[in-house]
Amino acid sequence: MDLAAFQQLMADTYGERDRRRGVSATVAWLTEELGELAQAVRKGSRDDQVHELGDVLAWLASLAGQLGIDLDEAAARYADGCPRCAGVPCTCP
Repeated sequence: MDLAAFQQLMADTYGERDRRRGVSATVAWLTEELGELAQAVRKGSRDDQVHELGDVLAWLASLAGQLGIDLDEAAARYADGCPRCAGVPCTCP
């Protein structure tokens, strides 16, 4: 699934509820999910890590939607590699 399709699926599935919750609460949920991902990376199984990465992506897509930002547009910053040096791999010091 590409980013645009995923972002649209999250908007269709959770968009109304997430908009009612608001940006600040969405950032809080995203932060909580990042914490759960950190724990899964440290102590969890691969299945736990996949689960938590999915949750982080879902909350990130929700936040982007509430801010009116397309995830493809945000990802385009890295289209040529490193945004600073344009290297692939990065050659920044």
